Amino acid sequence: MLLDDRNDYAMATKNTPNDVMASSRTRPRVWIGRGIACAGALVLLAQVWQFVRGNPVVLSAFVGGTVAAIATALGTLPVVFSQRLSDRVQDTLFGFGAGVMLAASAFSLVIPGIAAARAGGTFGGSPWAAGSVVGSAILVGALALLMMERLLPHEHFIKGREGHSARMLRRTWLFVIAIALHNLPEGLAIGVGYAGNEGLRADALAMGIAIQDVPEGLVVAVALLAAGYRRSFAVALGAASGLVEPIGAVLGAAVFGYSAALLPWGLGFAAGAMLFVISHEIIPESHRKGHEAFATGGLMVGFVLMMLLDTAMA
Repeated sequence: MLLDDRNDYAMATKNTPNDVMASSRTRPRVWIGRGIACAGALVLLAQVWQFVRGNPVVLSAFVGGTVAAIATALGTLPVVFSQRLSDRVQDTLFGFGAGVMLAASAFSLVIPGIAAARAGGTFGGSPWAAGSVVGSAILVGALALLMMERLLPHEHFIKGREGHSARMLRRTWLFVIAIALHNLPEGLAIGVGYAGNEGLRADALAMGIAIQDVPEGLVVAVALLAAGYRRSFAVALGAASGLVEPIGAVLGAAVFGYSAALLPWGLGFAAGAMLFVISHEIIPESHRKGHEAFATGGLMVGFVLMMLLDTAMA
């Protein structure tokens, strides 16, 4: 009778004794599989680190991307002590970030890209040919970001969910994907910037992106907090959102640092990706709550600051 009761309970919970025994047998296999995966990841990271250490340009890009990631993490710290920012302040910070990225695209990516195309003798070094190469790369970079946004499900803080099959993923991961889509072009720009610029100009680009990452990290954490997430989780995810930047920096420097012919394309591609983020994401987000004047003022200040950094350190 007792056995029948147990079987009835197991059937009611859709978990038979055989299922329980099978589950207990598979647990060690799951943990062994996870251990093997972690060990493989550590080996891969070690090999990547050896590659980074052996290439000065890639190492510089990694350091620049890491500084930007640290700046993003520092920006989240005020959320530990304060619950929210006013919408006006958030929109001003959005505009500031857009201004920095806009100036970085022009002075640190597009202009050096055209110079690299002319120096490389693209189609005889003609100004029209050089400009056409970089212009085409800008369009390709923007198109790549557009395709990623359309294919990858993600969620904006204001516009809501977008992308393919967005309803199938948890909301947290939609935010994570959106943040990654936003930060990847910045990391790529840092890497390509080190591959195609002198040390001081590349440092200026990395510094400018790091400066705008401080308010960006703050805005991300505040938005997550306003979306209903716990304060600790909002701070942790906001800080982690910058980790994609050193990854993008290493990829950009590794891919475009070995070929002078590819360099103008890499600089233009990074510029196009950043311009897409500025126009498609940041500016619309900063103009949705009626604080357009403050957002525009922040953009102007950010643009001038990045321009001064770039021209003074060139």
